[in-house]
Amino acid sequence: MLSVRVTAGHDLAERLRPVLDADPTVCDLAVVPGAALDGRGDVLWFEMARENANNVMRTLRHAGVPADGSIVVTEPVTVVSDAAVAAEEAAPGHPADGVLWAQLADTSREDSRPSATFFVFLLLATLIAGIGRLLDQPILIIGAMVVGPEFAPIAAICYAVVRRRRGIAGSALATLLGGFAGCAAVAWAVWSLAYAAGLITYEQATTGPQTEFIVSPDAWSFVIALLAGIAGVLSLTTAKSAALVGVFISITTVPAVGAIGLTLAVGAWDEALGAGVQLLVNVAGLLVAGVVTLFVQLHLGRRLGHRAGRRRPGRAGQQPR
Repeated sequence: MLSVRVTAGHDLAERLRPVLDADPTVCDLAVVPGAALDGRGDVLWFEMARENANNVMRTLRHAGVPADGSIVVTEPVTVVSDAAVAAEEAAPGHPADGVLWAQLADTSREDSRPSATFFVFLLLATLIAGIGRLLDQPILIIGAMVVGPEFAPIAAICYAVVRRRRGIAGSALATLLGGFAGCAAVAWAVWSLAYAAGLITYEQATTGPQTEFIVSPDAWSFVIALLAGIAGVLSLTTAKSAALVGVFISITTVPAVGAIGLTLAVGAWDEALGAGVQLLVNVAGLLVAGVVTLFVQLHLGRRLGHRAGRRRPGRAGQQPR
């Protein structure tokens, strides 16, 4: 179940009240008159089944709530209520499969914008990956994968493509490519200084059978990226965020950026090229898988939404998808 707080003008709140009260996937509706908009508006509190959240949110948006007030959705830890159980049973599908597109839109807009935090984490991951390649230590490569934040803008690009949000797509792509290029350049400078000072050797930077996969892309690289992309998007859209760590460990994006900086510093052009190809292959696989997964979820959600609408014929305020 999801908890919703709606602030709206008194007249709009009065119109919404019977619509929400008539929806079987909504329960525990409470109205606080005069508690919003300096006394000119009301606050509506209610719980809604996650599976039908998009239809409820669409009803609120079409009624004009965002222009008149606001909609705040939170996810409670536990809801102990027979009415909540009945609401979930009335909603189509399973709660774990429900995708709240409004939440995904907000997340994508935030993740598409560049930030100092994103760049710092990406740079730290890049340097850790370079050390992992230098020492031929897979555990350091795994650590770099976990630290790297690059999946966030990748997921934002996938959302933007499916929902046709050019602004988000352009911003997220710039954040991703700018982050990769900037971190590779910084790593190149750091390793160049280390190489000039005699702290590392060409052999150390280019030898390591346990981490050779970073500079040796093959067909399996794309297959793994596809599978990781599907798992990553599902983990973001179906409240299974714990699975996202496994996705990070499956993709060779940050390790490739780290290897590019290291190998360019010592003049190992072939390995730098191999790492660059590995990066492109992984990003392409993630994007393809992410777009397809979101597209399938969108259309399955629409089918479930139509089914839910047919279950409640003639009720006011229900907007078809």
